Amino acid sequence: MNTNPKNKNLYLIIVLGLLTAIGPFSIDMYLPAFPDIAKNLHTSVAQVMLSLSSFFIGLSAGQLIYGPLLERFGRKKPLYAGLFIYLLASIGCAMATSVNSLIIFRLLQALGSCAGLVAARAIVRDLFEVKENAKIFSMLMLVVAVSPIIAPTAGGYVTSLFGWRYVFVILIAINLITIAGVYFLLPESKKPDPDFSLKAGSIIKNFAGIMKHPQFYTYTLTGAVAYAGLYAYISGSPYVFMEIFRVNEKQYGWIFSVIAMGVIGSSQVNNFALRKYSSEQIIKIATCWQSLIGIVLVVISLLGWSELYSTIFLIFLFLCGQGFIFPNASALSLAPFPHTAGSASALMGAVQMGIGAGVSALVSILHNGTQVPMTIVMACCAITAFSIFFFGRKLIIYRVGTNAVEEEDLEMMSTL
Repeated sequence: MNTNPKNKNLYLIIVLGLLTAIGPFSIDMYLPAFPDIAKNLHTSVAQVMLSLSSFFIGLSAGQLIYGPLLERFGRKKPLYAGLFIYLLASIGCAMATSVNSLIIFRLLQALGSCAGLVAARAIVRDLFEVKENAKIFSMLMLVVAVSPIIAPTAGGYVTSLFGWRYVFVILIAINLITIAGVYFLLPESKKPDPDFSLKAGSIIKNFAGIMKHPQFYTYTLTGAVAYAGLYAYISGSPYVFMEIFRVNEKQYGWIFSVIAMGVIGSSQVNNFALRKYSSEQIIKIATCWQSLIGIVLVVISLLGWSELYSTIFLIFLFLCGQGFIFPNASALSLAPFPHTAGSASALMGAVQMGIGAGVSALVSILHNGTQVPMTIVMACCAITAFSIFFFGRKLIIYRVGTNAVEEEDLEMMSTL
């Protein structure tokens, strides 16, 4: 793949970025519409928030389905199936007449969109060298990070001008563009494997073997729990900014965009940091940073010192850590699995989204009319991620030892 022209790689990364961004775009674009949806469907914002939780659940469960399918049938056929499911579910969301039907269609929409998440990560592992993976994931994160900038702002304007249903009309159009990109620009990176069993027992055994690998569970859990802090913010921010700080839909979209700049900037700084530091060293610093900022957020929330601009600034600093943690944790998690990247990618994504769904629901359950639940959950995610990383590395070193780690994995790990 590295011998191909640069512009071909660029097109490939853009398509992979679109596949990865479908899920986040589907989340971010309708956030400013929460009050409008609640009013139109005669329900509460808290009930509408459950459609966000159902989306996370769909993303988590669906990835476990697509992983084995990507191993058996190659990368593109399951990808087309997922994008078609997403198309039908998006039409259903646009036509929903009750909050319960919206929750169900959002679940189905997630089941379709997660095909892109799993396939994109697997294709990166298929086509690029292990030592390049963290850089490629950082580049993908740049494409993905555009979604929190464009999506909420666009969603706010679309909702105020045309109504919330047109948000899903736009998502349908984006899905059609993505399908075209997959057809014309995305190569089939892995041939179908008719010997790969789709029996439940074999699939469970395969997933169990991956999950037992200490490098996988250490970095997957570290990245997933840290990333859950972002889901806590996504779930709680509509209420915090639009109800507590009284900003309108358009203003919320701009605030969301400004905060997302932290993820974009840090994900690109990560590429430069990788020239001097290992992925492991970067994760250590970033999780520690997030923990400290999370504690500050909780303290000012509990003391009642919060105001709009300080909250925006601190959340911005908190999310800067995501741009360093996610690409490095993803690369280290998938490094030991060159031949089963689809299954490893699916399991990693399922863990990530499952924890994200739980955290999103937790913010809703703890809702008390203040920003304290959101900030406490964000801080707990950061501190827990740092703890998992710290103790997980000790397990890798002292229980497994470097002899159990594949030679190519060592290239991506710091000096112990």
